[in-house]
Amino acid sequence: MNRNALLMSLMLAAAGAGLAQAQSYPVKPVRMIVASSPGGGSDILGRLLAQRLTELLGQQVVVENRAGASGIIGVDVVAKSPPDGYTLIITQTSLAINPSMIKDMPYDALRDLAPISELVAAPNVLVVHPSVPVKSVKEFIALAKSKPGRLVIASPGQGTSPHLSGELFKVMAKVDLEQVPFKGSGLGMISLIAGEVSVAFPTTPTVMPYLKNNRLRPLGVTSAKRAQVLPDVPTIAEAALPGYESTQWYGVLAPAGTPRAVIDTLYKAISRVLRMPDMLERLAADGAEVVDGTPEVFAAHLKSESEKWARVIKAAGIKPE
Repeated sequence: MNRNALLMSLMLAAAGAGLAQAQSYPVKPVRMIVASSPGGGSDILGRLLAQRLTELLGQQVVVENRAGASGIIGVDVVAKSPPDGYTLIITQTSLAINPSMIKDMPYDALRDLAPISELVAAPNVLVVHPSVPVKSVKEFIALAKSKPGRLVIASPGQGTSPHLSGELFKVMAKVDLEQVPFKGSGLGMISLIAGEVSVAFPTTPTVMPYLKNNRLRPLGVTSAKRAQVLPDVPTIAEAALPGYESTQWYGVLAPAGTPRAVIDTLYKAISRVLRMPDMLERLAADGAEVVDGTPEVFAAHLKSESEKWARVIKAAGIKPE
């Protein structure tokens, strides 16, 4: 057999193996890594998604929380897992932010991960503990200026969307607020509700339960338009800081090299879940807007978001750690 024939034979064999795997996929439980602590936006969305995917795929989709290091720990697990579709990651905007925030990243998100689908997008919300004596963004800015460095922001970690929403706020409002990182949004909310910190910029899925029972007070949303779920809460831009905008998104990825047929199987199942009437209702109630981006669209968005946040981080003067 000459060299060309041998190469062709190997390529056909590999393609056949990938097709056979995809046709039988999945034949065992699928592990979905959530790169945050329980109670955060990724965790809430991941558990909703896993339950429905279990029904559609005929195999258990098991959620595993691997919080820490702004999501890097969880993502690294998936980036180094076998590319067979049995280990996935549900993550968020921090995936595009971390490369500009962290030195010596253990993976390259654009190289080592295969996008499956962008799921939803949601604004963050500037919220304060009820003990903080303000009822508007302008009042909060005035309070912060009167107490430089004394008001503390709960952050789900360095480089997360809530963290950078706070940093962008500090720069544009010219206020001195201290950021305290937690291992995920859920733990940060616990600290905020307890009054241990004063303010946070959580996503709507994370914070809505606490707003419905008046345990936290919303002052403004970070998106360019008001959130449908919080129509009476102004945007930060309209309330005090024209041009302010920061939005959180969530997506599912697999290790790079996962067979395209497996990616397509997962994307089609995820798309069906996102379009289920009760899912649409639940997500809307949490302030999340379904995106349902294809693998190609998600890949392009991840690249553009990485470039955008690199510019923002540089402009804000934030140094990689």
